[in-house]
Amino acid sequence: MSEAPLPAIRSLPSWLLGRAAARGRALVAEALAGEDMRMWHHVVLSAVRDLAPVAQADLGRGIRLDPKDLVGVLNELQAAGLVVREPDSKDRRKNAVSLTEQGARLLKRCEKAARAANDELLAPLSAAEREQLMEMLLRISATAE
Repeated sequence: MSEAPLPAIRSLPSWLLGRAAARGRALVAEALAGEDMRMWHHVVLSAVRDLAPVAQADLGRGIRLDPKDLVGVLNELQAAGLVVREPDSKDRRKNAVSLTEQGARLLKRCEKAARAANDELLAPLSAAEREQLMEMLLRISATAE
């Protein structure tokens, strides 16, 4: 059997991180699909829980999602009864987004599913290696913001 192609590319940390990230996204997406959710639904629900009530514009900036895309996600979440948009008490020209009880329950299930998917991703690593990897990833990602 011959050596894998592109050894120079495959030895780059950026390549390896990208491959690991793609596997992680696929595992989490599959887990969330079991709850009839998509990745951005999960991100938005989580951010709304942490920030609520949050102005729609602030929510979009906080998760770095284009306003048009955020409106689409919020429309889907609101139609499913997972979030509510009401006039912002601080500025009636804006909408404030909050979770419903149903949204909070679903978010807990999604978080459990996402944790299980991440456990599967990191299964080859020991607990100490997982902790070390997380510390290193946090350092790397902090330089990107």
